[in-house]
Amino acid sequence: MSLQQDIMTALKDAMKAKDQTALQALRAIKSAILLAKTESNAAEELTEEQGLKILQKQVKQRKDSAAVYLEQGREDLAAPELAEAEIISQFLPEALSEEEIEKVVDATISQVGAEGMKDMGKVMGMVSKELAGQADGKTISNIVKQKLS
Repeated sequence: MSLQQDIMTALKDAMKAKDQTALQALRAIKSAILLAKTESNAAEELTEEQGLKILQKQVKQRKDSAAVYLEQGREDLAAPELAEAEIISQFLPEALSEEEIEKVVDATISQVGAEGMKDMGKVMGMVSKELAGQADGKTISNIVKQKLS
């Protein structure tokens, strides 16, 4: 099944279960996918990579919102955001551990011959492409910075 079909199936299940949090999260994903499909240069069907990017963006938005709410002491607003992020994360592939990311970063650094922070862009580009959907960009960035500094 494609990502879109999986989301529609989950949306129907959430409607039947009257799960408002899941409904809200799944409708947001569906909306983001429809927006991406209606862009002027978009193909009729989204690629798996585009779908993963949309899901990652949705999860990141919710986690960022929850962090802001928690900074302001608003746990009542942060909890639904985190719950939605968890629901959306179910459609993402299993995330890699930091050790696994470090191995890929090390291999890429030796492959590119990176010698310092000036080569961070090259390394980030290659690692991000290789680990698309499996690792958070912020985590990758921190590991690359640590290895190159």
